Amino acid sequence: MFLVQSPDNRVENLPMNRKLLRRDLSVRRLDERFIRILKIFKWGPDAEKALEVLKLKVDHRLIREVLKIDVEISVKIQFFKWAGKRRNFEHDSTTYMALIHCLNEARCFGELWRTIQDLVRSRCVISPAELSEIVKILGRAKMVNKALSIFCLIKARRCKPTSNTYNSVILMLMQQGQYEKVQELYNEMCNESNCFPDTVTFTALVSALGKLGRYDSAIGLFEEMKENGLQPNPKIYTILMGIYFKLGKVEKALGIVEEMKAKGCVPTVFTYTELIKGIGKSGRVAEAYSIFMNMLKEGCKPDVVLINNLMNILGKAGRLEDVIKLFNDMKSWQCTPNVVTYNTVIKALFESKAPASEAASWFDRMTANGIIPSSFTYSILIDGFCKTNRVEKALLLLEEMDEKGFPPSPAAYCSLINSLGKAKRYEAAKELFQELKENCGDSSARVYAVMIKHLGKSGRLSEAVDLFNEMKKLGCNPDVYTYNALMSGMVRAGMINEAHSLFRTMEQNGCNPDINSQNIILNGLARTGGPKRAMEMFIKMKDSKIKPDAVSYNTLLGSLSRAGMFEEAAQLMKEMTSKGFDYDLITYSSILEAVGKVDEDHNPVI
Repeated sequence: MFLVQSPDNRVENLPMNRKLLRRDLSVRRLDERFIRILKIFKWGPDAEKALEVLKLKVDHRLIREVLKIDVEISVKIQFFKWAGKRRNFEHDSTTYMALIHCLNEARCFGELWRTIQDLVRSRCVISPAELSEIVKILGRAKMVNKALSIFCLIKARRCKPTSNTYNSVILMLMQQGQYEKVQELYNEMCNESNCFPDTVTFTALVSALGKLGRYDSAIGLFEEMKENGLQPNPKIYTILMGIYFKLGKVEKALGIVEEMKAKGCVPTVFTYTELIKGIGKSGRVAEAYSIFMNMLKEGCKPDVVLINNLMNILGKAGRLEDVIKLFNDMKSWQCTPNVVTYNTVIKALFESKAPASEAASWFDRMTANGIIPSSFTYSILIDGFCKTNRVEKALLLLEEMDEKGFPPSPAAYCSLINSLGKAKRYEAAKELFQELKENCGDSSARVYAVMIKHLGKSGRLSEAVDLFNEMKKLGCNPDVYTYNALMSGMVRAGMINEAHSLFRTMEQNGCNPDINSQNIILNGLARTGGPKRAMEMFIKMKDSKIKPDAVSYNTLLGSLSRAGMFEEAAQLMKEMTSKGFDYDLITYSSILEAVGKVDEDHNPVI
């Protein structure tokens, strides 16, 4: 409220409460008149004259109150600058902060930065709390480097940051993903004599170390925090639990939850989300569902993120009924399904081999409920329809996706190109591939791999090699699937030496071969080099990190069979059985038939 001198001398004789009442009423009337003037005439001579007529004294309180008025930001800026030029008046940090908040709300970031610079250059004393607020505002405006520079400048001059100030900077850096700087700031904070890290600091730092993959350091810092007498909060327990899951230490992760409960720290919905997600990824699906049910009994209300994660886990495990039940129960938890929820249900339907029409009906239900499909929704449907041999329907969805303005989805194109290739519609696949390149400017390694695979299958190896070279020129590094696709084409064409050379190049380029890479070369050697070279490679595989699988054994078994090496084949079959692998029935039958003939030759009928 504005302070004015009352011209009415009778006010002096009134009781104190009546004097205050009269004064407040008088101020309100003056406020309203001045506000009307500002709204009608903006800032200028008329507004200045009104200040004189209304006898409003220009002081810090007046500045702050005027900046609260609902007028254009330009009016506030002009008034602030005018006030700064008045005789015997100087802005302080409170008036600067009032304008900074106004500029932030109006998203006038250029003027905001200039005002902060003016504040720093002024003689105002800036408090640690005000410094924290400036850092937060600049951080939200994505001016992180400017926030850091202001923090360092003010700190070096006349402001001793508190733990809260450091925490503001640390949280800003966390939000921007600048995890390395979080560590630097923590070290600086520890060197301050009057500033000690608190729970917020440790939580941010443990999270930053987790993001950087420095899991041992994160765990060590958590222990240090407890040694310092600080009680961990649910957030830091949740972060640490997630780290243990990433390390594959499931029991340690569960132990964190038990410790949390024992210390009286109640798990939140975020804790349960990470717990269910981690348990689910470790393959313990039933346990993940059981944890969810216990969570409900404990009175913790699920949110849509938790439900989506649990649905995803159940869907991948083929528990479609549980997925649908969860969806139907969401209403009772006042939890509204979003686009991710519907995507998860549709994906679960396809993974459970449900009729494609059922997935389509969920898509219709989704749009009827006002949920706008995402690019991923269309990709799931296109992939599902391709896998159920409804390629034409998938192509129509791709057109619909384009009509609705979605950017081209490499995943959707990949599914379609693969399906068209399987149907030997190579020209149509090539046309889609060209369309994707024209729309995106380039393509992903996986789409190249699919196209190269089908060109190799159709005997167009030179085109496959051209595509492989093209992707390298475009800076799209071939991945293991791309190398496998080209090697497979070379083996089909009888070019085993070239395929073997590419295998070595793949390793030299830092792309680690997988079991499929090994089996492609093994197959080529078995078919063209005879069992000797195939056996040599098979033995090397047994001594390597990637051990032979059922395909490897059957490939070598077929080679031995074709070469008439039945004793060796029989030995390999015994080894396969001990490893738990099944032999190829056709190869097995041919070996039995051959062994039978050999027995007849060696045992004539008497």
